[in-house]
Amino acid sequence: MNGGPSGFNNAPVTRIIVIASALFTVVFGIQGRSRNLPWSYQDIFKKLQIWKLIVTVFGFSSTPELVFGIYLLYYFRVFERQIGSNKYTVFILFSVITSLLLEVLAQWLLKDPSLNILTSGPYGLIFASFVPFFFDIPVSTRFRVFRFNFSDKTFIYLAGLQLFLSSWRRSMLPGICGILAGSLYRLNVFRVRRVKFPEVIASFFSRLSWPSTGTTSPTRSSRNVLGSAPTYASRRAEANAPALLSTLLEPPEESIGTLVSMGFDRNSARQALIHARNDINAATNILLESQGH
Repeated sequence: MNGGPSGFNNAPVTRIIVIASALFTVVFGIQGRSRNLPWSYQDIFKKLQIWKLIVTVFGFSSTPELVFGIYLLYYFRVFERQIGSNKYTVFILFSVITSLLLEVLAQWLLKDPSLNILTSGPYGLIFASFVPFFFDIPVSTRFRVFRFNFSDKTFIYLAGLQLFLSSWRRSMLPGICGILAGSLYRLNVFRVRRVKFPEVIASFFSRLSWPSTGTTSPTRSSRNVLGSAPTYASRRAEANAPALLSTLLEPPEESIGTLVSMGFDRNSARQALIHARNDINAATNILLESQGH
């Protein structure tokens, strides 16, 4: 199970999150400051260490956490492809902010010395993503090992469990708060699932990201240099235009595979891509709207 085609095509926001997490973790690890990454609400509200809040949202406390965290963030790019970068940005902000508030509230209520310091990293986003992963991503293959039943989703759950238990209670609390944040988003609290950023703000992440490969520029239409009267070649081209257009709009297997990995029927995915002129985000919206009716 790979979450669709490899790379960050149609997932520029995920690319930024992955790069930021890797950079923050490596920079603080090289400087020997990774031990200072775990945080508490006293750091934010009493010491006003805002920098620490920003760093803890992205930077992991250890290399094993970074490995499993980056793997999960990379896999969950399937949700950005499914709902689009605009709404996925809303999902990220809602998950991170809500999980942080829940963590601070839990620290304040429990007053447990072992929970005074929590591990850092995008736990809120990662474990909030497990909610739509559980409900919306279907199982594509099943297999048995020593009489135990497994599926292709099992490896994602195992990676999440490893991250969840990486620092015991210090990582379990952020994980639980992330799951609660994802559940609140799924329940559409405050109608958050309808929120969208203005296109100017949403395109900011696309400008930060590297351009996707595999895109082709539209061909320029040829002019009749002899005048306005159509030539025989131009009349023949116009007659063959519908067949040519159908050939050009035939969806690539990579795009169909992306939609199939999201749980859509192959034929429906192909038809949606044709109607959307091979725009995978528009095709996803068409499929989601058809399921809602």
